[in-house]
Formats: sequence, structure tokens, C-alpha cells
Amino acid sequence: MSNTPPAAGDSGQDRLARLNIAPDPARPGQWRIVIPPRANIHADTVGRHAAGAAADRPALLYEDAQGGVVTLTYAQLDHRARAFAAGLAALGVRRGDRVAVQLGQTAETAIGHLATYALGAIVVTVSQLYGPETVAHILRDSGAAVVLTDAASWREMRPALGALPALRHVVVAGDAPATEQTGWDAVAAMGDARGFVAADTAAEDPALLIYSSGSTGQPKGVLHAHRVLWAYNLSTSLFYNLEMEEPGLVFWTPADWAWVGGWNDTVLPAWFHGHAMVASRHRFDADWAYGFMARHGVTHSFMTPTALKRLAQVEAPRARWPGLRLRTVWTGGEPLPGATLRWLTEELGVACNEGYGLTEVNHMIGNCARLRPPKPGSMGFELPGHVAVLVDETGTPVADGEVGEIVTTEACATLFLGYWGQPALTQAMRLGAWVRTGDLALRDAEGYFHYRGRADDLIKSAGFRIGPAEIEDCLATHPAVADCGVVGAPDPDRGQVVVAFVRPRPGVAADAALEDALRAHVRARLGGYKAPRRIVFVDDLPETSSGKVSRKALRARLGQD
Repeated sequence: MSNTPPAAGDSGQDRLARLNIAPDPARPGQWRIVIPPRANIHADTVGRHAAGAAADRPALLYEDAQGGVVTLTYAQLDHRARAFAAGLAALGVRRGDRVAVQLGQTAETAIGHLATYALGAIVVTVSQLYGPETVAHILRDSGAAVVLTDAASWREMRPALGALPALRHVVVAGDAPATEQTGWDAVAAMGDARGFVAADTAAEDPALLIYSSGSTGQPKGVLHAHRVLWAYNLSTSLFYNLEMEEPGLVFWTPADWAWVGGWNDTVLPAWFHGHAMVASRHRFDADWAYGFMARHGVTHSFMTPTALKRLAQVEAPRARWPGLRLRTVWTGGEPLPGATLRWLTEELGVACNEGYGLTEVNHMIGNCARLRPPKPGSMGFELPGHVAVLVDETGTPVADGEVGEIVTTEACATLFLGYWGQPALTQAMRLGAWVRTGDLALRDAEGYFHYRGRADDLIKSAGFRIGPAEIEDCLATHPAVADCGVVGAPDPDRGQVVVAFVRPRPGVAADAALEDALRAHVRARLGGYKAPRRIVFVDDLPETSSGKVSRKALRARLGQD
């Protein structure tokens, strides 16, 4: 597929304009993403629906631990955000200041984000899964002037954070604030929502600072501009199967709102198109998730492959939860096993589109089932408006069928502004004219890309280059495997050998016979050189804070890293 326009056969030029895509004069026959010169994430989401026909539609429904539900319409959410923005301004927050948000999936997180954007300040996302060392690093590195948190979390964490010289205010939701803190309601009461004048921001003005872990060192601050919302609109519309303009959709994600998958890929697209977003701080569990989606009529969701694999272990969910309305799932962050894709489409009966990208530069590759059938085991095709090329170590494109690093160009609309305070690290992502991703893939003759792992996860064994994701995908198709992770281990003869960590399904004996069966399974499907030399059975697999299997932790179990 060569950048086929997403509106093909649908509704013409008006549809293209709403997807902000147009013919690219620099590349005949190709497409470019159109970014307006002025943009603001608050004004372009909740702000645009706060008056008129959408004002009384539900924007956010939050279910608490006791099952109580708080609903805010677009008009109500906008009013609260503007009041809070006026309060932050009274505290001295100005354009360009950093406001850290550490509140999870709550109404306060939504209000804090929207208020900060409206001020022209910069949101710093802080996951509640982070430990104090990481939180301290983020607050110090970003120079956050304000942190929005809850009293209980801050009280527990503050003694371990050390000196935070830039921090001026701690605004807490929930319990009564301590002497050095300010209560949430007090801030909201400091200003006048009606008299508040939002900042007029350019599309290139900074808006969102997300800290992303790399293979080495502390998390790095990934800075995005207000244009990120418009840059994502085409791809998120494709991943949600070109259904975003239909009325009455309901969105939910179990992903942390401190991450791109939770916030940029779910909350912001839902609000950009005027849909309802439902939220909960409940820990993900498959049975609970099905019940939650049925209760709230969730139609669309972003979930990681790890979450989807857990959903796939529940038998006959449509029969158990007859109110389930789920119809489209977007997944990303790690490869989706082909067996899980088949279960989702054939058993659960939903469209599932995989999307690929990084926090730094996103959505170059993916699927849209309405345009082209997803191929099990593939990450999709080059998306319209994007460039995705596979190159070798010198930056030279490789032929179809060969493994290369995924790169794109400086013109990519989703490209970040840079790493916060680290221009040299930003420059290190360049390879000549290309922007590097560090991810390996091959492209088949039909134009589908197949993930082959991170460049630093690549296993080099006896002269072969082996991507762990391919073996994980294969193992996941075996009926005895619940989950798995694959890494390379040093070997004096081969350089490295393939080691698979496998969590068997309940009731399956983890014995030598299963080891032999799994090796034979891989050998028969991928070739003998890719079959694991070692298989380690485990009761659980370590995960990163974003819910992916942590290969770094698996290597540590082998005495590496």
C-alpha cells in the first residue's frame, strides 16, 4: 500500500480536511499531514465542545473504588479547567512553566492537563507507578514549579525525594493539605473562570513533557508541542477504524494516563471528536475489565498486547457479559501475537488495529482493518502522511525481506521537539537525513512490516541476526503458553544463544516434555537456528511500568546487565 488516502471511497475532500491530510506537493502521489499554525490542546479538545450542541454531552465518567460514578459534561469539564487555570495563574504559573501531574486516571488529572495547556505552560506527566527516585529525577530534571498530586501519595513519598529547588507549590487533591501544601479546591477558588483568558499558543509551542525510559540512564524528558494533537489525528482515526465521526462512542484504556498510550492515544482523540471517556484507578484484571466495559458501554479502547493476551484467556466473554459493546481495539507498545489477533477478531468479534511508534516519533506504521486486512504477526503498513524506511548501519535502505532499522524523516508531523535539556541526545537520533527509532523490522513483498526487536535486544547467534519478538510471537501460538519473553545469553561458541522465559497456562506441567515440545514448535515454524537453546519456566514475567515484558529484567535474571 503506497500511502492510500484514508478517505478512499468514503466522503471526499471534506473527509480529508477533517482528517487534516492533503496531497503532498513535494512527493507526487503521496500525502502530508496538515498542521494549523495556531493550536492549543485545551482549546482543540474540551474547549471546542464546551459550547453549542456538544456542551451537555458526557466528556468524562470516573468510577471510584466503591462503584460510584462522577460524570462531567464538556461544559462542566471546561468550566472546571478554566477555573483551575485561573487559580494556577494566581499562584504565579506562567507560560512555559512546568506543572507536574501525578494523579492517575482521575478527573483532577484531566482538569490539571487542560488548565496547564490553557495557560501556555507545560504538563509534566508523572506515573503513580514510579518510585521516589524516579519522581525526584523527573521533578528536578524538568524544573517543575508546581506538582499536582493527592495528599496520601505525597505524604508517603516526600521524605524520600530530597531537595527540589524549583518546586514552589504542591497542590493536593483529597485529604486536607499539610502546612506546606495547597488544597485543590482552594486553588480552584482563587480565580474567575469566566474572566480567564486562555493563552494564544502556536502549534510549535511546547505543551507536554513525557519521561520515557531508555536502555541506559535515567528517564529522558520527551518534549511535544501543541501540534501533537493534530499530528496524531489521522493515525488515531485509522487505528480506531475510521469510526471517530460516528456519534455516541465511549472510550476507555487501562493504560496509565502518564503515558502516550493512555493520554495521547485515547483521551485526547476521544475529546478531539467529542466522545465520552470513562476512567478508573482499578488495577487491571480481565474479569473486572470485561465487567467495567459492559457497565459503561465502552465501544473503543487502547490496550497493550499484554492486556489483550489476558483478555483472550477468558472463555466466552460475550456470553458472560451480554452488555459488552466493544467493537474496536487499538494496540501498540509491543508486538501483538498473531494468535491473539485471531482470537480478538474470530472469538471476541472486534476489529483490532496495531500501531507502531515511539514516544519521540509516533504512528509511522500501523493497521486499519477498513482499508486493508491486518496480517497476523505483522505491525502493519506505512501510514498515509508518513515515511517509514528500513536501513542498514550506514543509513542505506535495505531490500524487502531484509532486516533493517526503522527510520523516518525530519518532516514527520509527530516528531518531538527534542529531549528536555539534552540537545546532544536529540542529535544522536539522527543518521544522516534520517531520524532513528532503534527498532528493527523487515518489510515483506506486500508492504507489511514485521517487528524484529530493539537494536539492543537483537540476538546474534552463530552469524545469525535473530529478533526476539518473532520467537515470542511463535511461542505464544502454542496452547500451553500463557506468556513469554525472549532474550539472548552469552555463549562461548555461538556468541549468544536464545533463552525463552515461559509462563505456562494453569494446569500445564512445566517439564522436559514441554521444553521439547516448545523447541519443536519454534523449529517447525521459524527454523532450527531460532529455536530456544534454553527454556526457563516462571510463575510471572517482569513488566515495565507501561505493562510490557521487561527484557532487561529477564537478562538480569541470567546475570546480565
